[in-house]
Amino acid sequence: MKNRATDSSKNLNELAKSLRWEAGENLHDHLVNAIYEDAARIANNTVGKNGDTGKFNWDRILDNLLTSRITGFPMMILLLGIVFWITISGANVPSSMLATLLIDTTHPILKSFADQVGLPWWLSGVLFDGIYLAAAWVISVMLPPMAIFFPLFTLLEDFGYLPRIAFNLDNLFRRAGAHGKQALTMSMGFGCNAAGVVAARIIDSPRERLIAIITNNFALCNGRWPTQILIATLFIGVLASPQLGGLAATGAVVGIVMLGIFFTFASSWLLSRTVLRGEPSTFSLELPPYRPPRFWKTLYTSLIDRTIFVLWRAIVFAVPAGAVIWLIANIHIGSATIAAHLISFFNPFGILIGLNGVILLAYIIAIPANEIVIPTILMLTVLSLKLTGVGEGAGVMFELTENADYLRLFSAAGWTTLTAVNLMIFSLVHNPCSTTIYTIYKETNSVKWTTLASVAPVIMGLALCFFIAQIWRIVVGY
Repeated sequence: MKNRATDSSKNLNELAKSLRWEAGENLHDHLVNAIYEDAARIANNTVGKNGDTGKFNWDRILDNLLTSRITGFPMMILLLGIVFWITISGANVPSSMLATLLIDTTHPILKSFADQVGLPWWLSGVLFDGIYLAAAWVISVMLPPMAIFFPLFTLLEDFGYLPRIAFNLDNLFRRAGAHGKQALTMSMGFGCNAAGVVAARIIDSPRERLIAIITNNFALCNGRWPTQILIATLFIGVLASPQLGGLAATGAVVGIVMLGIFFTFASSWLLSRTVLRGEPSTFSLELPPYRPPRFWKTLYTSLIDRTIFVLWRAIVFAVPAGAVIWLIANIHIGSATIAAHLISFFNPFGILIGLNGVILLAYIIAIPANEIVIPTILMLTVLSLKLTGVGEGAGVMFELTENADYLRLFSAAGWTTLTAVNLMIFSLVHNPCSTTIYTIYKETNSVKWTTLASVAPVIMGLALCFFIAQIWRIVVGY
């Protein structure tokens, strides 16, 4: 046994010597180098450094661009501007198609049917000239922008950009005494203020959630876009050369949007130091990795859970408004309609603040839905012109087809650039629509906070219009 063990040891030593000669004299160095090379390869694949070409550089490059102190805000405004531009431009054609189908085509058919079956004129008017037209205008004006905006907004959310918006705005909202996540609720409000109010659930602090809910009305919802775009095109665009008219009108609308963001910060600061006094809470914001959006799931979710839900609420509140519009435009007290009496009553105060009685009455009637503001203004303007002996009255809502038609009508009614500017301001700063008011009450379960959120913007808007009108008349002279 001993001889066998000795022979095995000799053979093993001989094998080791031969292998060592084959490996060379630097075996230890080669082994250590191989270990470090493996470690470096593993580190390069799992640990990133500034300026490297590792696996996660794509995320880092985007974050350096989207969350930078220098480029973060310009990129945020640019991306949101692109979303707004796609929404506005993309909604024009389907909105026109829906208006043609529901109003130009279906409404005459319904009126003809009412005549054939012998419906009383007043019942036909309430049902088809009031209720139906109001619902048709809400659908044609509100559905296409929401069907575009909400999916785009959700795609940005799936991509991972919305947490970056909260990251960029967190410091500003914290200085205003609010929560950084209010940036997300404000962004959602650009699609619909009711949806923005519901989105405030992501804020855990009750105090800061209330601030987000109360100030969401300053985000210009899609129901107010038609008013802003039309008035800016008619009265602001014409102040520039024909080549720059569109750019001037776009700049005016963007300016209104930025003014609304400023009011959001200012009102949040005021609330956090008065009725909602307190220290802003901190939160840990984890920036998720960028990932490809799930297009079809996003489309389905945004259309069903957001677009259809909000649209249905708007229709529910617009239906009674349509009936009211028709009734006050067709029921006479003495020699004039109820609408005519109300216009005469509101007109002195309206002129004092740079508006007129038609605009004030239109905003009272259109509380259920901002989408019917322009048709209501048109109808009431024609009625007011009839009172002065200019034109014929119309007891139904309608819309003109050419900008020149709008401009002639408004000019005949005495509108000026001041009227247009103050209308754009008041469209931004006035009471929420009834859908949003109802949503605020459901979310807060408080009459107090619902009243504050509804009344405070009206007072603020009237005060702004008054000061702008006085300064305008001092500087311009009319």
